[in-house]
Amino acid sequence: MAGSGPTILIQGGGVSGLVTAVTLAEGGARVTLSEAGPRIGSGASWYAGGMLAPWCEAEAAPAEVTRDSLQSLSWWADHVPGVVRNGSLVVAPPRDQVELSRFGRRTSHFETLGSARIAELEPDLEGRFDHALYFPEEGHVDPRCALSGLRERLLTLGGKIRLDSSVKDGSFDWVIDCTGLNARETETNLRGVRGEMILVRCPEVTLHRPVRMLHPRIPIYIVPRAQSVFMVGATMVESDDSREITVRAMSELLNALYTLHPAFAEAEIIEANAGVRPSYPDNVPRVHRDGQRLSVNGMYRHGFLLSPARAAEAAGIIFGDQA
Repeated sequence: MAGSGPTILIQGGGVSGLVTAVTLAEGGARVTLSEAGPRIGSGASWYAGGMLAPWCEAEAAPAEVTRDSLQSLSWWADHVPGVVRNGSLVVAPPRDQVELSRFGRRTSHFETLGSARIAELEPDLEGRFDHALYFPEEGHVDPRCALSGLRERLLTLGGKIRLDSSVKDGSFDWVIDCTGLNARETETNLRGVRGEMILVRCPEVTLHRPVRMLHPRIPIYIVPRAQSVFMVGATMVESDDSREITVRAMSELLNALYTLHPAFAEAEIIEANAGVRPSYPDNVPRVHRDGQRLSVNGMYRHGFLLSPARAAEAAGIIFGDQA
């Protein structure tokens, strides 16, 4: 049932827009979500890894990112099916063991594993790595399933979804801009951070949790999904380049897969793509207010981690004003 609270237009149907829409609808707002693309999640959210890993992200993120993302795993588990809570595993090839030590110095809430314990957690990695860091409190979700789940949740709550960017905003009590890089005309300090990914199908390998493969130049992550599918991604490429995936990126991602397990050499490549994520100079997502308009933007690589916290912040502003 639709609420009787304020009317709200949310512009942008990526993860931040959907999470904000659901959060406000649960609070009683009458929400309309407008998406300019051909489907919900048309932008960078569609290519995300879906890792709910606040402790791993602390390696390169300021403390507030970890602080604000600690409840994200519970939020997602309460709102969509398919959240997996098996932790995260961080490994490095023998030549890059110094990277594993560095990662450990910058993070917390992990266990240092030897080869026997690695094999217990991931039998298919037996004998492949002597050391690893295990973050048992972390989890992951398939972003595409999660976006679909939020869409259904919003509709169940009485929200409306329009695949149309021309919805007039003058008739709403509040307007919330969640359009990412498309907001750069007003959010002039936004920049793009490119993420490249591939999906492969490999029935010969089973993983129970995301595995991060450390490398001096760029970290690679391998995330298991249903039906023997694995998502392989690179997290940080400083570029506004919106082209398809490059040969170099494809080579690096495939080499990382082969390093993790040689059976991936026979994997079927089912998708290769790239997306550009909106980022502020400090890489911290935030909420801005200008009268009855809010902006929820700059998600960087923290969209699934920080959208629940930023949506709660937006809800606090809106419902606080109604008190």
